[in-house]
Amino acid sequence: MSLREGPRISSGLAGLDAILQGGFIDERTYTIRGDSGTGKTILGYHFLTAGTDTGETALYFAFEETAKDITANAAGLGFDLEDVIIEDMSPSATQFMDDGNYTVFGPGEVEATDIVSRISDAIESHEPDRVFIDPLTLLRHLTPDEYQFKRTAASLMSYLKERGVTTLFTTQSTAEQSDEDLQYLADGSITMRRTERGRELEVEKFRGSGFHSGSHGIRIDAGRGITVFPSLVPGDHEQSFHYETLSTDIDPLDGLLGGGIERGSITLISGPSGVGKSTTGTALARASASRGEKAAAYLFEESDHSFSHRSDAIGLGVSELRDEGAFEVHEVEPLSVSADEFAHRVREGVEERGVEFVLLDGTAGYRLALQNPEGELRRELHKLCRYLRNMGVTVVLTDEIASVTGTFQASDSQVSYLADNVVFIRYIEVGGEIRKAIGVLKKRFGDFESTLRAFAIERDGVHIGEALSDLRGVLTGTPSRKTE
Repeated sequence: MSLREGPRISSGLAGLDAILQGGFIDERTYTIRGDSGTGKTILGYHFLTAGTDTGETALYFAFEETAKDITANAAGLGFDLEDVIIEDMSPSATQFMDDGNYTVFGPGEVEATDIVSRISDAIESHEPDRVFIDPLTLLRHLTPDEYQFKRTAASLMSYLKERGVTTLFTTQSTAEQSDEDLQYLADGSITMRRTERGRELEVEKFRGSGFHSGSHGIRIDAGRGITVFPSLVPGDHEQSFHYETLSTDIDPLDGLLGGGIERGSITLISGPSGVGKSTTGTALARASASRGEKAAAYLFEESDHSFSHRSDAIGLGVSELRDEGAFEVHEVEPLSVSADEFAHRVREGVEERGVEFVLLDGTAGYRLALQNPEGELRRELHKLCRYLRNMGVTVVLTDEIASVTGTFQASDSQVSYLADNVVFIRYIEVGGEIRKAIGVLKKRFGDFESTLRAFAIERDGVHIGEALSDLRGVLTGTPSRKTE
């Protein structure tokens, strides 16, 4: 049987299985690389327990921790290793030198043949389906020299393959020794790392199969271990839908937009702080929920409590729609959620709960999750919005403009190219009084009204007034009357 035709087995992580396009190929060897604390051992727990859950025999060779510590640490993360056979290869107290120097497993202290014998005896005795070796690099200290180590490691991997075992082993580079020279031993290589964006996982090699390249977000939580969030590939997701114009339930806004916004379109609402972007976006989401669709608002810059209070105070009736299950509100802490994890949450709403309208309130807050706003905000928003459009979901983004008045621009974040519709709300100063104006800059799917109208938020919701036909220079923020 060729490598490509080999059956798949689960890694124990649904997200990683998706990245590997079905899981590990059976009876092969895989390495998990990464610095200390990146989650390599926890991934091993998932791999082992996935086997015992399906009746396979799982064997754990532990070179770094005692079996007692492993069991306790795993339990703290929600893993029961009772059915996993743990071979404790860690140093015992009697292996410390009598003179008090805490050097463990000196090069001449343990013969490689003794280690190989212990491993082969355990494999012969238990006939495992899965083996986890943690970490393989500690074998360096258990063999007399580098040549013997590489020979022992290569022989061990060949032996495990011949026995039909699927093997996972961890490696870790040190200041003195890189683990690069061990990658030839494995049919696949996965690197785990911690970055400014959070924890990530990347498949660097996977013989005999395609896989999803690039970095993918991961999270480690007590009680459930690792969750992997595959990076979103918009082209992999699509469903048919009918284009139709949807009313905003605000007649003058429908007039500005040439009837409303189209299903599956992306609308950008931009303006300075406090001008009414979030309220307008909420009004559009409410209109969607009121006509029988499920709407979801993701808040990057406001608490759920504040959002609900503000919305109800102006008569939008969000609480009632939430009680009916037609309107979801999700408060997002961007510094604790990666872009991959957030995209996964949005996907769950669309694919599992039937969300048809998404409000992303605050691209400035979303930017915080990316750490590299210049290069990644547009890329991640592009992927997410393209996915939502492919799924026929109507999207509204709110984007804050830094300047209150002055030179007009549609977006500070340079994301206006994503939008099918661009609605802007501006402060203007007329006769010493601060007022607001609203207009439409762009509509991809039809004509729109090019006039500017008065805008206000009052106790009974969003109000759009008459065209500001008696003013000129409105976009400068300091218009003058045409008669002046």
